[in-house]
Amino acid sequence: MEMNYNRPIDAALFPDGCERGSLTKFLLWLGGVSVVLLLGLYAAFLVLSRGLGVTGLDDYFGFGLWITFDLGVIALGAGAFFTGLLRYILNIDPLKNIINLAVIVGFICYTGAMLVLLLDIGQPIRSWFGLWHPNVHSMLTEVIFCISCYCLVLIIEYIPLILEQKQINKNRLAHHIAHNLHLMMPLFAGIGAFLSTFHQGSLGGMYGVLFGRPYAFRDGFFIWPWTFFLFVLSAAASGPMLTVLIATLMEKMTGKKLVSFDIKALMGKIAGTMLLVYLVFKFMDTLAWINSVAPRSGLTFDQFFHGWIYGKWLLFTELVLCGVLPCVILLYKPLRDNPTLLYLAGILDCAGILINRYVMTVQTLAFPSLPFDKWALYCPNWVEWAACGFVFAYGAILLSISHRYLPIFPQERYLNGGCCAGGAKH
Repeated sequence: MEMNYNRPIDAALFPDGCERGSLTKFLLWLGGVSVVLLLGLYAAFLVLSRGLGVTGLDDYFGFGLWITFDLGVIALGAGAFFTGLLRYILNIDPLKNIINLAVIVGFICYTGAMLVLLLDIGQPIRSWFGLWHPNVHSMLTEVIFCISCYCLVLIIEYIPLILEQKQINKNRLAHHIAHNLHLMMPLFAGIGAFLSTFHQGSLGGMYGVLFGRPYAFRDGFFIWPWTFFLFVLSAAASGPMLTVLIATLMEKMTGKKLVSFDIKALMGKIAGTMLLVYLVFKFMDTLAWINSVAPRSGLTFDQFFHGWIYGKWLLFTELVLCGVLPCVILLYKPLRDNPTLLYLAGILDCAGILINRYVMTVQTLAFPSLPFDKWALYCPNWVEWAACGFVFAYGAILLSISHRYLPIFPQERYLNGGCCAGGAKH
C-alpha cells in the first residue's frame, strides 16, 4: 500500500471531510503559545507563594487589572449565553453554524476569569467560603453562585462536542449521550441565560451601590442600580462580535472558510441592535449622572476627570468612537455587508466595553472620594500582565485543539469545496 507522507499522522481524528495542517506545524504553534502559558504559571506561583505584594496592587487599588480583565472577558464571553438564547429559545436557525464556537469561547472566558480570580482572592484555598458562608447582603454572593453554576452549564454544553469527535462517537454510549444532550440543549440554554443575566447584572450592581465611590454610584430601579441593567445590555451587545472576530481570526490563521459571511453579518445585526439599546440607556444614565447624581454629592462633572490618564477622552472614546460609530456600521446594511467595516465595528464594540470596565474599576478607585485624598495612579506590573496572558494562551490552546479534532463548524466542508453534511447553505 502506498503511503501518503503529506497526510498528517493524526488525520484519522479530524472531523469528517475536513483537512488540517501538518502535526509538526501544529505542535510548533502549541509550543510557542505554551511559553506564554508557562510565564503565566510562574507569575501565579509568585502570587500564591509570596502574596499580592508582588503585584502592582496596593491599599488604594484592591481592584486593578485582574478585575478589569475578569469583567471584560466575562462580558465578551456573553456571546455564549446570548447566542444560545437566540438559537435554542428564539429558534434563529442560522445561528447553528456558529453556536459551537460561541460555547467554546464562553467556556474559555468564564473559566479563564475564574482562574485569574483565584489569584486576586489572595487565599484561594478559602474560595469556597463564598458558597458555604454566603453574605446574603452582598451582590457578589449572587455573582459567586451564578457564575459557578453557569460554568457547569458551559461544561455540559461543551461535552457533546467532545463526544461527537469522530473516533469517540463510534462508541454507542458516547453517541447516545451526545444525542440526548443535544435534545436537552434548549433547557440548558434557558438556564444559562438566566444565570448569566443575573451574574452580569450583579457585577454592575456592585459598582452602582458604592455610595462612597461617587464615580460609580448610581440611582436605582426598585432594588437594582442602573448599572445592573447596563452591564447586562453591554455584554449582550459585545459578546456576539467577539465570536465573529475569533471565527475570522481562525480563518486567517488556517486559510480555510469556517463560517459564511452572512452568518457573521447576522451576528453583527444582532449585536448592533443590542448596542443601540445599550447606548440609549447609557446616554440616559450619563446625563442623569452629570445633572443629578453628581450634584447631590457636591461634585461637578469636571471633577471626575484628571490629566490624560483619567481624562474625558475615555468617556468620548467609549460612547462615541466605540459606541455610536460601530452601532451605525452594524445597523446600516450597506456598511455591515462590507467585511472590513464589519470587523472594524466588532473591534470597536469590544474595545468600548473594555474601556467601560476599566473606568468603572480603576477610575472609580483613583478618584479622591475624601477631601484630603488626591488622585491615585495605578500601574500593573508584569506579574499581573503575565497572569492575564496565561488566559489568552490557555484559550488559544483549547481553541486550537478543538478546531483540529472536534466538529465545531457545520459549514466548513461546504465552504471549502466538500459536501455540507452538518449545516445548511445560507
